[in-house]
Amino acid sequence: MPKVTVSVVVPTYCERENLPILVRRLDAALRGMNYEIIVVDDNSPDGTADVARKLASKYPVRVYVRPKKLGLASAILTGIKLARGEYVVVMDADLQHPPEVVPQLLAALRSSDIAVASRFVGGGSARGLRGLRYFISRVAWLLSPLAHPRVLVVRDSMSGFFALRRRLVSRARLRAIGYKLLLEILAKCPWRRVVEVPYVFDVRRYGRSKLGRGEIVNYLALLLLVSIDTRVLPVLLLFVLALGIIAVLAVFAA
Repeated sequence: MPKVTVSVVVPTYCERENLPILVRRLDAALRGMNYEIIVVDDNSPDGTADVARKLASKYPVRVYVRPKKLGLASAILTGIKLARGEYVVVMDADLQHPPEVVPQLLAALRSSDIAVASRFVGGGSARGLRGLRYFISRVAWLLSPLAHPRVLVVRDSMSGFFALRRRLVSRARLRAIGYKLLLEILAKCPWRRVVEVPYVFDVRRYGRSKLGRGEIVNYLALLLLVSIDTRVLPVLLLFVLALGIIAVLAVFAA
């Protein structure tokens, strides 16, 4: 059996319509490469895992079903731990992440530790983000430096579509809360260079977005906990305290 070099981690929850299309397109995009697709399913009630198992009879698909819905970031981390390839690609199953971009991400890893598929660099587009979802995404990005200032290196640190060298996260203690695992990887892992690859974030064809109030709360909790892990929180508190002192002095000096 040839050695697997690329592992594509696909977390799923109720994506039975999208998964066959995704797998076929990935197979075409990665033709000639030794790859595997790891489907980590959160016990979808719509039979997504059964669809994945049927696909495994024709494509190099591995299926791991978790006992209940535990969240996107932790599903991704589970997939990375199961991966056999030196390079790991993370993407959603909803077809908003085009599989045809995966070879470009892998090519970018030749000169970097992390390659991020970006909606907000030249040539990229966020046309699949509409209205409130776009606003929430941009506010989340503005808050992202609270985890660690180094995440500002990436224009799209909220991306759920990225590739990395598996060894990068092998020893990292990641909390994997909510949806934004890339943010935590950028804040806590020992990377040296990140490359952004433009892509068009497309409109979802089947199913519904999983974003809700609970994920917004999870994101805020992630920012707080990661800032503690990276020791950024004390610096932020001192900064806020300094601003307060300056404001008080300004009032008395007026």
